[in-house]
Amino acid sequence: MSSPPSPFELPATPTEPDLVAKYFRVLGDATRLRIVELLTEHGELSAGGLVALLKEPQPQLSNHLACLRWCGLVVTRRERHSVHYRVADKRVAGLLALGRALLRDNAEHVSECQTVRES
Repeated sequence: MSSPPSPFELPATPTEPDLVAKYFRVLGDATRLRIVELLTEHGELSAGGLVALLKEPQPQLSNHLACLRWCGLVVTRRERHSVHYRVADKRVAGLLALGRALLRDNAEHVSECQTVRES
């Protein structure tokens, strides 16, 4: 019996909906979403600054940052021994604002939803 596919696994020939769904799964993680929100708010932060603000272990945060970078949501700039992150596209801030606005009208339904679970 084979195991179910991971949520980030795509079919051999992904369709546009497959890719859009995967893009939203990247933002569907609370830590990654918080990283993007902080970068939107601050403009740019070092990896150490993000660790301090999020109070997450550095290796775990590095994995989230690598995912965000790989998927094109953040870009980096090296300054001596530090890596600084910023949101790659200003439209992401609009996407987050739209999500918050939609949530205001649907928060009760979202919190009660039994189909979608945080992984």
